[in-house]
Amino acid sequence: QEGYILDYDRIEDTKQGIIRIKLKYNQVGESIISDIKRLSKTGCRKYLSVDKLPRVMAGMGIAIVSTSKGVMSDKSCREANVGGEILCTVN
Repeated sequence: QEGYILDYDRIEDTKQGIIRIKLKYNQVGESIISDIKRLSKTGCRKYLSVDKLPRVMAGMGIAIVSTSKGVMSDKSCREANVGGEILCTVN
């Protein structure tokens, strides 16, 4: 939805299955994703209200947020007016 993933598929195995994700690259062969930072960790969870969600790279990147309505981008959270646990930022 945000344009970072080219394709994905699910591989069935005997346990729980595997998801293979193919990331998107530009014409030069460089990854579209330049940096991923994990913000909320097991020992230190970070919960933010919708008005305190970060604007990653002035709107060029995204923050991934786990909310009561599911996992959403920061832009979707602002549209739905919902905050939650900020998992990571992607730019």
